[in-house]
Amino acid sequence: MLILLLLVAIVPFLIPISPLENLRTPQAIAQAESQFVTIPFAGTDGIDIHYLADEAKTEDEPTFVLLHGSLFNSFTWNELFDFFDERGRVIAYDQIPYGLSEKLVAGDWTGANPYSGDAAIEQLITLLDTFGIEKAILVGNSYGSVLALQTALTYPERVEALILADSAVYVQESMPAGIINVPQVQRLGPLFGRMIGNNESFVRQTYLDPSAIDDERMRLTLIHTEAMGWDEAMWAYLQEWGTSPIDLTEKLSAIAQPALVITGDGDTVVPVADSERLANTLPNAEYVVLSSCGHVPQEECPEKFEDALTIWLTQHSQ
Repeated sequence: MLILLLLVAIVPFLIPISPLENLRTPQAIAQAESQFVTIPFAGTDGIDIHYLADEAKTEDEPTFVLLHGSLFNSFTWNELFDFFDERGRVIAYDQIPYGLSEKLVAGDWTGANPYSGDAAIEQLITLLDTFGIEKAILVGNSYGSVLALQTALTYPERVEALILADSAVYVQESMPAGIINVPQVQRLGPLFGRMIGNNESFVRQTYLDPSAIDDERMRLTLIHTEAMGWDEAMWAYLQEWGTSPIDLTEKLSAIAQPALVITGDGDTVVPVADSERLANTLPNAEYVVLSSCGHVPQEECPEKFEDALTIWLTQHSQ
């Protein structure tokens, strides 16, 4: 037993952590449609945010802000971007540390942790302020819908309505801070970041038909792994996310905005029952189940997603 304990204590410090090679700046990786903006955040010199957007339109048209889930990024909305563009202004952005937004690591901030749940809300609101958006329809997938719900609770006056796809609001994943903070775990942190942040198996699990994920879709999903410092940034994020889980379950009934709750009937990441529970809890929600779809229906089943949105948006605008 003593030998085993010694191995656990010593071996992590003997494992080499080789630096990743061929990494580039987000600007060098950017796609043709990519745009960047630096938003203020207390305790930093600003956070560089990667986003996709159309031009501002008339004031009476709605603004849609598209929020991706964990491991994903703004490119997850590629198939639906034109759909929203035809109906108003649309912005999709990469929540840090995903996609091509800035990869903050310990030492890059002196105040509140920029990876906390509260910080994510403030970054969203700051982004709205930066673009002069007073009110928006928040469209979230998975943990993106959790951010949408958090924002509706914290800044109800800024949220016109909610579209929540395969919401992870009832998913609770955490790790005790006492484990994360031990020197051995800290030493291996970047390796944990690489394991979680470059998880093709998880991405395939989000589709009912994993064979529908081609090489380009996988590359866009994991594009953050091409950016400098992504593994350390992922570890910094995981430490905060893992020790401070978000629990909105007792607050959901206070959200009065119109909401559309959508789920794929083949979601193996978030149980379909969770989406039904959410729809029944929100005071002003409608519920739609998309047949033969998985956890990211905006990618796997865009036509079915659009059909559900068209009906709901037509009713909402009346």
